[in-house]
Amino acid sequence: MTHWVFDLDNTLYPPSARLFDQIEGRMRAYLMRVLNVNDTEADHLRRHYWETYGTTLAGLMREHQVDPDPFLDDVHDISFDQLQPDPTLAGSIRALPGRRIVYTNGTRHYAKQVLAARGLDGIFDAIYGVEHAEYLPKPEQGAYDRVFGTDNLNGGVAAMFEDEARNLAVPFSMGMRTVHVAPAPQDLHYVDFHTDDLNGFLGQILGQVQG
Repeated sequence: MTHWVFDLDNTLYPPSARLFDQIEGRMRAYLMRVLNVNDTEADHLRRHYWETYGTTLAGLMREHQVDPDPFLDDVHDISFDQLQPDPTLAGSIRALPGRRIVYTNGTRHYAKQVLAARGLDGIFDAIYGVEHAEYLPKPEQGAYDRVFGTDNLNGGVAAMFEDEARNLAVPFSMGMRTVHVAPAPQDLHYVDFHTDDLNGFLGQILGQVQG
């Protein structure tokens, strides 16, 4: 492998940190203000846009011409107190041979805050947010084309780690090895591997590389 691509949320930190509870709450509040709807309707629209367009932001941009940057700044203004440094994970990622990158549907600024709280700052060669894909979200093909093109990634010698299984379909079609990082496996043809223990999985990889 020459490229190791990591999603951010619920991949480089455990879902038990529940950062997305905060983000989803801020999304609902934003939709209530901008669209003048109540909390129930805002939550329905948030889910509908995520299911239909890949992210809530993509739905807001396509159906309501919402400016992405104020939305992204607002919804990522959260507390990171629930995140703890993980020196084992940091050491494993640092030891991977090749280029290590983060690619998130959040922003680069938000990603850097998460990585700092997890003690993972300084070990990635590049951090890409949705802004680097011109606000196209995973799982859209165009999003990967923009980010991976920028990084000169060759799918045949790359691997992607992602908690959202649908976001692995395009990387798989590009020849990448795909790793679903989640509590429960999904029987999908575009998922090569599943793990609920990223530290353990990376340890196995490093054992093979170093062995």
